[in-house]
Amino acid sequence: QVQLGESGGGLVQAGGSLRLSCAASGSIFVINAMGWYRQAPGKQRELVARITSVGSTNYADSVKGRFTISRDNAKNTVYLQMNSLNAEDTAVYYCNVAGLGSTTLPRKPFDSWGQGTQVTVSS
Repeated sequence: QVQLGESGGGLVQAGGSLRLSCAASGSIFVINAMGWYRQAPGKQRELVARITSVGSTNYADSVKGRFTISRDNAKNTVYLQMNSLNAEDTAVYYCNVAGLGSTTLPRKPFDSWGQGTQVTVSS
C-alpha cells in the first residue's frame, strides 16, 4: 500500500502565498505522475497541476503564472507553491500519486489520493 501525507494548507489573505507538500510512503517501486487537485464547495474536483517523472508539467489555466509544482524524487515528495492567492482558490486540495508498487511481480500500478488539506483565502 501507498500512503500520502499532506501538509501546508491554512488560512491566508488574498494576495498571499502558501506551499503545500505531499510525501508518499509505503510499497513503492517507482512513482510516475504526481499532482494536485482541488474541490471547492458545490463543485467537481479539478486538476490544479501535474508533474511527470521527467519533470514535465501542466497547469489549470486559472493558476498558470501563480502556482508552481515541483517534486523531490529522492523524498517521494511533491510540492505546490501557490502565490497571488485569491478567493477563487479556496478549496480542499488533494494530492494524487501514481506509479508501480513494489510488493508483487509483475509490478502492479497504484493511484493514491491524500486525505485533503483545506486552503482558505480571505478577501
